[in-house]
Formats: sequence, C-alpha cells, structure tokens
Amino acid sequence: MIRTQVSFSEDQAERLRTQAAAQGISQAALLRQALDAYLASDSLAARVERARSLAGAYRSGCGNLARNHDDALDEAFSA
Repeated sequence: MIRTQVSFSEDQAERLRTQAAAQGISQAALLRQALDAYLASDSLAARVERARSLAGAYRSGCGNLARNHDDALDEAFSA
C-alpha cells in the first residue's frame, strides 16, 4: 500500500472516527472502502453515459426495427 496524508475538517474527522468505531474498523479501512465504492459507481456512471450517448446515433436501415426487434434478433442469431 502507498501511504498518503489527507487533511479533514473537524466535522469530517469526528464523523470518520465515529463511523469507523461503529463498524469496528480502522479509519484507513473505512476510507479505502469509501473510495472503492466511489470509484466503482463513478466508472459505472461513465459507462452508462457513454452507452446512452450512442442511442439513436446510428441508423439500421430498417424502418420497422423497433416494432419487429424480436424477429431481427432471431434472424441475426440464427445465422
């Protein structure tokens, strides 16, 4: 692990101490868990946003694809 130094407000430090004590873990462990959760949710949000930005960006050439998507999938996967 890499050691680092972080400064907190009085309120943040007290809440960190309280939460870590309540969970029976060190403050460092609680911070690592929180950072892991934040980074995981951030990357998920970024992936979702990238996927949403592609919706409607391309044309299939099929005017009725929305209505007949099951037939199109059957045809694509049976090939």
